Amino acid sequence: MSADKGKAPANSSTTALPYELPWVEKYRPKILDDIVGNGETIERLKVIAKDGNCPHIIISGMPGIGKTTSVHCLAHQLLGDAYKEGVLELNASDERGIDVVRNKIKTFAQKKVTLPPGRHKIVILDEADSMTPGAQQSLRRIMELYANTTRFAYACNMSNKIIEPIQSRCAILRYAKLKDAELLKRLLEICEMEDVKYNDDGLTALIFTAEGDMRQAINNLQSTHSGFGFVSADNVFKVCDQPHPVTVQAMISACIKGDIDQSMEKLNELWNQGYSAVDIVVTVFRVVKTFDEIPEYTKLEYIKEIGFTHMRILEGVGTLIQLGGLMARLCKMNLKPELFKI
Repeated sequence: MSADKGKAPANSSTTALPYELPWVEKYRPKILDDIVGNGETIERLKVIAKDGNCPHIIISGMPGIGKTTSVHCLAHQLLGDAYKEGVLELNASDERGIDVVRNKIKTFAQKKVTLPPGRHKIVILDEADSMTPGAQQSLRRIMELYANTTRFAYACNMSNKIIEPIQSRCAILRYAKLKDAELLKRLLEICEMEDVKYNDDGLTALIFTAEGDMRQAINNLQSTHSGFGFVSADNVFKVCDQPHPVTVQAMISACIKGDIDQSMEKLNELWNQGYSAVDIVVTVFRVVKTFDEIPEYTKLEYIKEIGFTHMRILEGVGTLIQLGGLMARLCKMNLKPELFKI
């Protein structure tokens, strides 16, 4: 009797606290129709899934835009219940040197598996651009020898890091960054399903910080919701820890008026908050790019100066003086040249 009493609370506590998946995994698309963005490319994958004759493919693009998800959805739709036996996935976190290619991948390619008619085994190599050239060279022969039974799918950020012989054997699909409207649609769906309280500024801030990266947008949404319970612009920027665009906008507005004191005051404010020079210069660029108050010809000159400063910062000169120099040059553009004659 006492033993039963002791067990009851343990069971109730496990049911009371269900394991909460990160939303990125919870709402990861299971079929190609659910994938957001890159419509034309996804249509090509749907045709492959329908016909069943999958070529070797390379999918390249920025992080967080659905490359790996697309390959997994394609494999699931091609192989159905035989997915477990018919797919070998190797990620950048796995050992993928020349030995693994010769042993693990070759063994999988030789293995006999019962698949639906007209289907092939699939080897998924995620982050393929981080494989050594030697390992890639040994793959090219395996791709040829076992092409009848095994097809390769590479996902990478930069296709030029994959050796030419492999590129020539594959169909290359390039994924673009996701558009703001596509990000917004998905975020609204998740907000509804998870009952997230938000305002429009909060969603705009999420899209601004994500820069076309769906994974980043969903993670930031979940972090803001968990931390503050309400998705507003200020809360998002606290979680993402990026310089607040409103402060940067005030800094640029001061430059347009030629007010160096005001712009330096705002710059010092950001610097004292602990932001690095790269954070500040990148946010300045993104604000200027979408700032409607600046005339087109001024915007071009501003972006040119910001580009040069960004280059110098990346070369190692990330000081306050460097950013101050940028502010001075931006202010100078809006002052009459006669004032600089001595």
